Amino acid sequence: MLWLNFLHFYQPANIEPYNIREALNKSYWRLIRLLEEHPNLKFTFNISGCLLDRINEEGKIDFFVRLQKLIRRGQVELTGSAAYHGFLPLLPASEVVRQIKENEQILHKYLGFNLKLKGFFLPEMAYSLAVAKIVKKMGYSWLILGEPAYGGRTGKRPDPRLIYRDQASQLKIIFRNRQLSLAYPPDQLLPLFKKLEKNKLNPQDKIPFITASDAELYGLRHEDPTAELEKIVKVKSLRTMSFSQYIEKFPVSKIETIKIHPSSWESNSQDIRRGKPYRLWFDPKNKIQVYLWKLANLALSLGEKYKKDKNYQWHRWHLVRGLASCTFWWASSQDFSKVFGPYAWSPQDIERGLEDLIRSVRSFFDFRTKRDKLLAERYYLKIKKIIWEEHWKKHWKK
Repeated sequence: MLWLNFLHFYQPANIEPYNIREALNKSYWRLIRLLEEHPNLKFTFNISGCLLDRINEEGKIDFFVRLQKLIRRGQVELTGSAAYHGFLPLLPASEVVRQIKENEQILHKYLGFNLKLKGFFLPEMAYSLAVAKIVKKMGYSWLILGEPAYGGRTGKRPDPRLIYRDQASQLKIIFRNRQLSLAYPPDQLLPLFKKLEKNKLNPQDKIPFITASDAELYGLRHEDPTAELEKIVKVKSLRTMSFSQYIEKFPVSKIETIKIHPSSWESNSQDIRRGKPYRLWFDPKNKIQVYLWKLANLALSLGEKYKKDKNYQWHRWHLVRGLASCTFWWASSQDFSKVFGPYAWSPQDIERGLEDLIRSVRSFFDFRTKRDKLLAERYYLKIKKIIWEEHWKKHWKK
């Protein structure tokens, strides 16, 4: 039985230090320990650059040392991504490139040696043709995507025995199994593996079980009191590979070229039919998200115009934190409690990103930004007003 497991490590750059320590203690150290204790185990990781910065601020240097050893041993493969988890399809190309390059720089800073990144993780698995072409141009060769990117309006699911190629960008594509990934994978896979092992169903050995989820699922968001994760890695017939290893061994003649649909890992066929593949991050009917993006785009445009401003560095420092996908996601009011997630409404988390966005505008020294600053303040106050009006009227009872 072949298990291809992709884990996404991420905490917002502007989150409280307690959250970093909690993620480390409940999830990250557990995963590192698991790999150290099982030398044949191989996973593919995406670790956001901003998280590595925060781990460094906490003084957890041992995390880098132990992770380096796992990478050198071939047990962990790292992928590229955007340093601050920006929602790339809705950002200008210049910002997409900047965040990808900065992520590479941060990985090399903390993990050293010659990291060769082949795969790329789009934050929220949010695919767009424009972003895919940028990723390809920057030297990456494959993406992991959600099933909606394959099925689009039809809802059809990809064949797990195949690797695909994006006809537009020529990037190779691996699709995660959505059903397995939205649950707690060990709970789903362990009984299945035992059954397959007992019945000695050899053909199943050729069908990979492909899962991709947040690393925080393994301890922080799901406690796993019976240690199903530790049990599954002891299954004798279990095989694991990095995604790149699997792709490289796959016959080129069997790779199928297809059209990839704009989507995220939370999209569904109905969203895509309605032309709203990114609804959780931007819905024209969601006033908070509309004004957040107005403020974000204003801040981005000012950054392009006033690159020589003496406070430009502080503008960037706040901007990238405010642009994190979480800022917009927490305003979506969606219920993910059935898939180990929260109710996606949090005034405090929206305001955390909002404060950084407005400070990115306030940072400019140039007097010519005065009119734009006043406009930004109007957006800021409008968002504040809507957030708390909606909270007390609509969300207080939930």
